[in-house]
Amino acid sequence: MKKNLFLFFFLTLSVVADENILLQRIIALENRVAELEEKLAPVLEEERVKNIVAQQKALARERMLLDAEYLKRIDLNLIEKAYQTGSKDWTTEEASRAFKLLIEKYPQANRTGCAVLGMAQAKRGKEQIELLEKAITEHGTCYFLNGVNVGAYARLYLGMRYKKEEKNEKAAKLFEEIKSRYPDAVDHKGQLLTSYIQGLE
Repeated sequence: MKKNLFLFFFLTLSVVADENILLQRIIALENRVAELEEKLAPVLEEERVKNIVAQQKALARERMLLDAEYLKRIDLNLIEKAYQTGSKDWTTEEASRAFKLLIEKYPQANRTGCAVLGMAQAKRGKEQIELLEKAITEHGTCYFLNGVNVGAYARLYLGMRYKKEEKNEKAAKLFEEIKSRYPDAVDHKGQLLTSYIQGLE
């Protein structure tokens, strides 16, 4: 009987020791997994953003194709040439003429929206605000070929200006619109616009 009791006690100690060893191994593995996840997080985020940029570029191509449904090839070429002329330097007289042509003759064209935002960035004061608001209200569905949405980017630009001028309520409203309506919008470098907002709030 004592022998059986000793054997039972020894087996119990052995099982408890094995459970402790297993528990220590599980804890060590969980710590290692957490460490690996932490190291992989930036890589996974970078890959996620690359996929978003690809989606935004696809939306840009779709928007460009819409113009081809109602405009002739000669008009499309003229629009692109005018946009390229202006985008070299929106502060020149030549750019102003190209901008005027786009606004007056092709107000609904995708590149006109890009031109409005480009011109807005080159202006100052009240004229800049008016052009940014025009980009938001009239050209919000336009895209640059690199996937930048005109409406979203104009909101960020105007919001940053309001933030600098300490018009925080106006800035907060625009930033909230970006987060709710354009969570996947990107800038010209392929960065999410929401990442800028996090730094400003």
